[in-house]
Amino acid sequence: MNIGIPKERRPFEYRVGFSPAGVEILSQLGNQVYVEHEAGVGAGFSDREYENAGARLVYSGEEVYGRADLLLKITRPLKEELTWMQPGCALVGALHLASSRQDKLDMLLEKKITAIAYEQIALPNGTRPVLRPFSQMCGSMAVSIASRCLQNNWGGKGILLGGVPGVPAAEVAILGGGVVGTYAAQAFLGLGAHVIVLDNELSVLQRIADRFPSVSTLVSTRRNIERVASFVDVLVGAVLVPGERTPILVSREMVRSMKPRSVIIDIDIDEGGCVETARPTMHDRPTYEDEGVIHYCVPNIPSVVARTCVHSYVNAAMPFVIEMAEKGIAAAIEDNPAIEVAVNTRDGKLQHMGRLTARKDVDDGLD
Repeated sequence: MNIGIPKERRPFEYRVGFSPAGVEILSQLGNQVYVEHEAGVGAGFSDREYENAGARLVYSGEEVYGRADLLLKITRPLKEELTWMQPGCALVGALHLASSRQDKLDMLLEKKITAIAYEQIALPNGTRPVLRPFSQMCGSMAVSIASRCLQNNWGGKGILLGGVPGVPAAEVAILGGGVVGTYAAQAFLGLGAHVIVLDNELSVLQRIADRFPSVSTLVSTRRNIERVASFVDVLVGAVLVPGERTPILVSREMVRSMKPRSVIIDIDIDEGGCVETARPTMHDRPTYEDEGVIHYCVPNIPSVVARTCVHSYVNAAMPFVIEMAEKGIAAAIEDNPAIEVAVNTRDGKLQHMGRLTARKDVDDGLD
């Protein structure tokens, strides 16, 4: 199979679709891998490393897209990239197409692209093996983001998360007790913050309570979210429904009730976010203020730890990519329910993908 690994073109996207180690495995299995010149620079992978792994370098985006039967990306494609794709090819990546613009979806459908979303690959027990490393990193990074945003020089009110003797620790609420929420709770506890986790499943709250006895847990009802929002210093949105728009749990009125210069980190903004006042930002200007509250809403949070991120998700995605390369896309979809449930577009039709219904499209607007 001809496999293409293009350079990512979104601003501040330092990751790459596959590592040299992964390319070596695919090449040894008899696939021809095309890597765009300097595609791996942001993650610390040189062209020489890809060549030594068996890849063939190409020197334009149009060429790598044009040669590929299977494209391995990290983010959903820009409009220009969509025009370069061969009709009927396959696209695999962390696509988050539920928050993509309709005209881009139309191009995928018109070209009969098979789009498979890493974040939706699901095993029979419900776990999402490729999404997990992304979630782990986002949760772990939430604490460093919150620490900066609470500093005066970032516009915050000058709070140290863990406090000091005689001064209480910061109050942190995490909406969602999944992988992101669990890793965020662990990180905030490590710095000494007081942590509250809200979730709508009692079994999740029981797991959090068993693992972190000092964490307070609450059922995620509107009343409880309102109450918590009114006094916390940091509110973390860690809610994700893969393939669908994230439900809005925090209304503008709740944000207005928060303490001035407190911090909201809406981690799942790439699927629309769970906060009504959230809108996508970028790493160069990651925050803005609305209703007197600092918002951090960067869709590609792990892109700035690109090397760690690429290694971790390639480790998780490798069995599925190998299966697609060896069997062919159609056979892999038919044979493996974990892959089939991650198909967003195929043969000109939408599959396993909700659309934005709660508010206007929140795609970053890039062509």
